[in-house]
Amino acid sequence: MSGTDRYPHLFASLDLGFTTIKNRALMGSMHTGLEEREDGHLRMAEFFAERARGGVGMIITGGISPNEEGGLGAKLSTSQEAARHKVITDAVHAADPDTKICMQILHTGPLAPHDRCVAPSPVRSRIARFVPNELDEAGIEKQIADHANCAARAKEAGYDGVEVIGSAGYLLSTFLVQKTNLRTDQWGGSYENRMRFPLEVVRRIRATVGDEFILIFRIAAMDMLQGGMSWEEIVLLAKELEKAGVSIISTHFTWHESAVPTIATMVPRAAFTSVTGRLRKEVTVPCITSNRINMPDVAEEVLVNGDADIVSMARPMLADAELVKKAAEGREDEINTCIGCNQACLDHTFGGNQEVSCLVNPRACHETLLKYEPAKAQKSIAIVGAGPAGLGYATVAAERGHKVTLYDSASEIGGQFNLAKRIPGKEEFYETLRYYSKMIEVHDIDLRLNTRVSAGMLQNENYDEIVVATGIEPRTPDVEGIDHPKVVPYVDVITGKAKVGKKVAIMGAGGIGFDVAELITHEGKSSALDIDLFAKEWGVDFENHPRGGVTGVEPVITKSDREVTLLQRKTSSVGRGLGKTTGWTHRLTLARRGVKMMNGVEYMRIDDQGLHVLIHNEPQILDVDTVIICAGQEPLRTLFDELDAAGAKVSLVGGAYEAMELDAKRAINQASYLAAAV
Repeated sequence: MSGTDRYPHLFASLDLGFTTIKNRALMGSMHTGLEEREDGHLRMAEFFAERARGGVGMIITGGISPNEEGGLGAKLSTSQEAARHKVITDAVHAADPDTKICMQILHTGPLAPHDRCVAPSPVRSRIARFVPNELDEAGIEKQIADHANCAARAKEAGYDGVEVIGSAGYLLSTFLVQKTNLRTDQWGGSYENRMRFPLEVVRRIRATVGDEFILIFRIAAMDMLQGGMSWEEIVLLAKELEKAGVSIISTHFTWHESAVPTIATMVPRAAFTSVTGRLRKEVTVPCITSNRINMPDVAEEVLVNGDADIVSMARPMLADAELVKKAAEGREDEINTCIGCNQACLDHTFGGNQEVSCLVNPRACHETLLKYEPAKAQKSIAIVGAGPAGLGYATVAAERGHKVTLYDSASEIGGQFNLAKRIPGKEEFYETLRYYSKMIEVHDIDLRLNTRVSAGMLQNENYDEIVVATGIEPRTPDVEGIDHPKVVPYVDVITGKAKVGKKVAIMGAGGIGFDVAELITHEGKSSALDIDLFAKEWGVDFENHPRGGVTGVEPVITKSDREVTLLQRKTSSVGRGLGKTTGWTHRLTLARRGVKMMNGVEYMRIDDQGLHVLIHNEPQILDVDTVIICAGQEPLRTLFDELDAAGAKVSLVGGAYEAMELDAKRAINQASYLAAAV
């Protein structure tokens, strides 16, 4: 059975009257960091063209501001700027004339990172740097006119349509919500007045671009704000948007200020689609749903359930440009699945001036820089270690035509990923291991598990290249009593080899320390696998939809019967080094479970009494029956040193090269670039 037969709803066309979208798969908007680069338009052209060749029905670009006050840097307001964008649209339409590409108009409003930011009222967001300037009547007219002009320039640039973002705490959404719109004139007060600005923007755009141009409005169907929009207000807005001339309504969930995770790996797949389904029944225009839809079977189920007309998959198409094509050809097991880690995408977007990429696919947004071209001459390559770095190198090298032998002493591939997949909320790591297993088969890699190799053995095989990806070994801190029976390494805890008591101290509060704390305080089913349980733990009411979906709803999380203390030497706040967009979720989850977090800790000794420490120079004895060591890692590079000393041609990648925080993003990226050049 072909993929188009297996997923008939996903591959059905959608008639908008004046144009047709060839399937229901959308690459949703995602800022790439290329929008502001000198050569960004050239790189985005190839980035989006590759997704068009990969089968997607429609693409929405990252956000482009209609004016200087509303942007992060990327702006479209002149014909000169439109000419740069035409390079992108021409590339997409050349790759597939049937693929639609729309430009997102993003006015960040009070979240703009400069003192010229504007809003309906001078209400500073807790995540913003500045108090916004209150718009006067002339300022409001300017913003409306600038949106219309931006849409006109997008049409001039060859886009098939635009998406206006009216959610997330950006300008249009701040008009809608009472706590950010304190005005008493025609643009504030009653909800009818608060709707006026976004509706006028839509009307003006439609009048400017004409009827045969896709106009999408992104609505906050559940804003996750205490005192946020009611369901009745959302429905009324959607119906008024329909009247104002939108072609499609795109449902968004949350504001950036919200205390509910919506896109992290701990969020269940398709967690919010039922909200879209409810709104879809209220309007006649097609509706887009989004968030944690990362495989074709998930998308198909959403469509079958009637929860959307179009399914948005943004990050999944960073992970695999050919997701849709592979689904159509019945090759789902070859899809490189988005694991929702955010480490190379959203963490880069919100962590400063960084280009976006993807942990599992370093080529994302770097298509012109990282090319997997056929090798000029086949080489025989040995790779030792089948963790993330070894797997990344092996699959790229084999794809390019090299003869690859992959060794590992373990009984399965994956290395540290085999630990990550055991942590509740990180079940998506199974998908990455499935993908690599399939790539080993597709590219005919000679996999030799349960095999310990020596420098001499490798040299005797006369390989052209040897790559050492042996990973790390946990660091054992130099603390008196570290060999006490109550001390256990994190590996033994995660694999279930070590018994963990009721009173636990975790030495080290990096990513591994947090993972271990999550594991040992978790009971029952993972909420990442159960939408109802997730909603309960994060205080979301999908059934009754109070204001914002969360107003008056208390998160209910079962406190652990273990007393757990998470310790770190640094004086900075515990967990500060975690991911920019996900770290807060881990800190909040553990806090709700009663986990204590202490910084500025100096470890003195471990004995029958417990763990002796100095905390901010004050001596304490932590009465614990288990001490779990999560004190970092050391590169495991003995084999490399032996080969290097013997004069062998050998490379070092991954944790064996640098053992910082088991950084799979860095490991796969480094391995991919090296394998692309071998």
